Amino acid sequence: MSSTVTASCNGAVRLADWGVIRAAGADAAAFLQSQLTQDLRGLDAERAALAGWCSAKGRLLASFIVWRPEPECFLLACSADLLPATLKRLSMFVLRAKCKLSDASAELPLWGVAGDMSPPAWRRGGARIGLPAAQGVARALHTGSAPQSLPPLDAQAWAWLEVTSGLPRITAATVEQFVPQMVNLELVGGVDFQKGCYPGQEVVARSQYRGTLKRRAFVFDVAAAATPGQELFHTADAQQPAGMVVNAASWQGRHRVLAEVKLSALAEGSLHLGDAAGPTLTRVEMPYAVPFDAAA
Repeated sequence: MSSTVTASCNGAVRLADWGVIRAAGADAAAFLQSQLTQDLRGLDAERAALAGWCSAKGRLLASFIVWRPEPECFLLACSADLLPATLKRLSMFVLRAKCKLSDASAELPLWGVAGDMSPPAWRRGGARIGLPAAQGVARALHTGSAPQSLPPLDAQAWAWLEVTSGLPRITAATVEQFVPQMVNLELVGGVDFQKGCYPGQEVVARSQYRGTLKRRAFVFDVAAAATPGQELFHTADAQQPAGMVVNAASWQGRHRVLAEVKLSALAEGSLHLGDAAGPTLTRVEMPYAVPFDAAA
């Protein structure tokens, strides 16, 4: 990203593609602890955390940014396009627990803030939740009314930063496509391997501790616009998909994706969007270390 592009990433934008689920009640903490990949027992009002919700097969149904404004209340920010289905399905597991789940999106609109003073990553300060910076640009999630004294930020600029950060967000197009490690969720703090049982926990743990992980997520530049769920193909095997787009952004004539790929596809040859003759993907330096053996 050029310095000019980086400098223009300053301001706030309403995140219409995000929503919020509220979990409230005396058993809210225990219920979420039994469902999500993150250990939420010690989460206090000054912190936030990443978490995933998996199927029994260990595949991600949703990913969340979670915070706890009150002892018996948790807020879970997720992709708006999967919120209704997620809320309905998650509610089926409440049973007799004293926990009420509801859609709080209208009450708590979310804003993306870039380039402004923000709390450190995963810390809460007032209405803001600090997020990891993307190529030196500070980022935060702002809840409630619009941030004051900030210029408007292009929604695609925010999407570009989101993709560049390497933090995966599950959307409706990618539900049940990935085990958490395939999108690096454990590398960015979204999985606690000591917390105990949750749906798919055995599969997630087995993926971590047995054998070599054969798929990971990386950031790529590509010469055409992409969409989440779009398949990638490798020149060595034009028939079988070699990966899938997790998140995508197009900004100022450039296109970038966070994509899950077979590690073997990185050893030689090239990756292409849509089919083996499609636009070529060029790997971008990741903002965090991704351990892998390209020959796996």
